[in-house]
Amino acid sequence: MLPGGVTIVSLLVVLSGPSGAGKDAVLSKMREAKFPFHYAVTATTRPRRAGESDGRDYRFISEARFQDMLQRGELLESAKVYGYWYGVPKLQVKQALDEGKDVMLKMDVQGAATIRRLLPAAILIFLTLPSMEDYEQRLRLRKTESDSELKVRLGKVSEEMRSLAIFDYMVMNRQDELDIAVSQIKAIVTAEKCRVNLRTVELK
Repeated sequence: MLPGGVTIVSLLVVLSGPSGAGKDAVLSKMREAKFPFHYAVTATTRPRRAGESDGRDYRFISEARFQDMLQRGELLESAKVYGYWYGVPKLQVKQALDEGKDVMLKMDVQGAATIRRLLPAAILIFLTLPSMEDYEQRLRLRKTESDSELKVRLGKVSEEMRSLAIFDYMVMNRQDELDIAVSQIKAIVTAEKCRVNLRTVELK
């Protein structure tokens, strides 16, 4: 508690954006830079990609386990994306906020829209690339989708760009400028911490 009865509150930050925008790369860089966040780990039924580790990048679980968590109300939000389920376990987010920690969530645009409805005080950041050509290049370099799947994902990018209005901030992740994108997110968090009317997330 600061003088005058001002209370320091925890922030709930959502990093979202189309597939290929570089969300994982940004979060990895933030971890390396020791950003003081609790990084919530999303549960998913999709197969693990090369270089990913369970419990750090995602919690890789079976569809049966995911449906059980869903039925028990253990997920803050959930969505089926490109044939696989994704969801954020509620308990880890609530515990971190209750302990006074700022929480970072990574999710697709559909999930961010759900968080906006459920928790309007959350801070939504839209990470994007400068052009559709950049998205196509990134996705092709990733080599995790077939040509038909790539076409679907690129079509989804255009659709998701139309959801920009629900977000609070947009960060451009330009080629070879990852540090700039990370510094802009840091500036956003700093600005939010300096607000007179702080955003208070109440998660029950």
